[in-house]
Amino acid sequence: MKIANQSKTLTFLSALLLGATLGAAPARAADKAYQVTGPVLEVNDSSVTVQKGKEKWQLARTKDTKVTGDLKVGAKVTIMYTMTATSIEAKGGEAKADAKAEKAGKDAKPAEAPAKK
Repeated sequence: MKIANQSKTLTFLSALLLGATLGAAPARAADKAYQVTGPVLEVNDSSVTVQKGKEKWQLARTKDTKVTGDLKVGAKVTIMYTMTATSIEAKGGEAKADAKAEKAGKDAKPAEAPAKK
């Protein structure tokens, strides 16, 4: 009974993810899609771990992640994902711009006085 409930839950979560993915596709048209394929090593409500060659890939998943089929340890899966920044911290950008402006000012030649007639 517990396995049947988990399977239904995963199917439901998969359907939600697919719907969210299709609904958000126009908004994220600029995001490049990637995929990883391999056997599932671990699966839980928040992530799926897949073996790709010698590497283990752990991908986060949410309630909106669409899952089709029976997602369980040992199953071969193909996971589609995107890489989207969640935050960006820029440092030092203004100092470089100021240095370029200062250098431009030093390299500039003073205006010449008009020639006398």
